[in-house]
Amino acid sequence: MTTPNFVILYVDSPERSGAFYRDLLGREPVEASPTFVLFVLDGGFKLGLWSRHTVQPAAASAGGGAELVFAQETPAAVDATHADWSGRGLKMLQAPTDMDFGRTFVALDPDSHRLRVYWLSDGAQ
Repeated sequence: MTTPNFVILYVDSPERSGAFYRDLLGREPVEASPTFVLFVLDGGFKLGLWSRHTVQPAAASAGGGAELVFAQETPAAVDATHADWSGRGLKMLQAPTDMDFGRTFVALDPDSHRLRVYWLSDGAQ
């Protein structure tokens, strides 16, 4: 079976979104142009940021229809990430909350793509 290894987010400004994710991920993109920015993450996973104005065929959707998810090792790490991201000025959609699967919060990137941070509780595995 084929395993996905690449996510592309359609963004208003690849330059602005590239700077946002460079700071958030703590790494430089491997490719950057006026219409596309590419990050290669641990394990080879790729995050692309493509200008919604030049993608072909044209994309009809905007941010918020899916989530980019970041796993944490502990509930305290979820809270620490929330504090860090809040300090960076990210808009928060959901404060740290205990849910049936574990602890989580949701922030938004500059294009309103949802960024979920979570810790999976032992009972949810």
